[in-house]
Amino acid sequence: MSEVLYPRESVYNALPKEEARIEKPPRYMSKFRPTIVLQEKLTKDTRKTMGPAKVEVPSPEKYLKKHSKEPERKHCSKETCAGRKPAVPLRTDKPPMGIHTKRDFLKTAIMVPMKPQPTCVDTCKGHKELLENSGLVPKYIRKKDFGEVPEYLLQRKEEERRAQEEYDRYVKEQREQGAMKHLSDQERQDVLESLKKNWEQLYHEYQGLPLVTDTLSRKSNKQRLEAAMKQLESDINLVERFKTIYIANN
Repeated sequence: MSEVLYPRESVYNALPKEEARIEKPPRYMSKFRPTIVLQEKLTKDTRKTMGPAKVEVPSPEKYLKKHSKEPERKHCSKETCAGRKPAVPLRTDKPPMGIHTKRDFLKTAIMVPMKPQPTCVDTCKGHKELLENSGLVPKYIRKKDFGEVPEYLLQRKEEERRAQEEYDRYVKEQREQGAMKHLSDQERQDVLESLKKNWEQLYHEYQGLPLVTDTLSRKSNKQRLEAAMKQLESDINLVERFKTIYIANN
């Protein structure tokens, strides 16, 4: 601990050290600087007035008058105004008679009936929305393929089944050759209990370590216990997750 806080003394520390001087690079000066300065001096006098220098001064008689900026309205009489609607007919006027047309309104109404599109009001202010695209109409459950398993899920399930069959076939071949041994449920439970017991012993030993690990031996002991506990935890998780386990005979 003392070696970390106070390093060992050395004769080289007593030697005078030369201070490193950092030389700054020369300041950047543009080669166009004299041209710009001369141009600024020549055009400086033209900006001494308010606005551009050479502009025609407006006449005092042409001052801004009231409503001069408003757009002019077109004045038209009742007879010449094009956008004006016709007058309302009087009660004494007779409607025009004898106007005939070849259009059969009854036949047109029967062939192309005008049905209003169903709408729904979704706000208190009367905002309307088409009912078909609002999500309130169960049009998706009426599809032909509704409720069926998608094609990509069936394909993925088939691939998983083939992979499982290939793995079972490989395990069967290895067992026939005598290279692998199946671990029974009782043996698997015994292995799991022994792993947990070893983890409890290491945990009990880990709890007995001092709080301050200031020496190399304490640090190495703590690291060793942590690595062993981590390895046991991964082994326990592996045994608990898989029910079928094969081990090599050699």
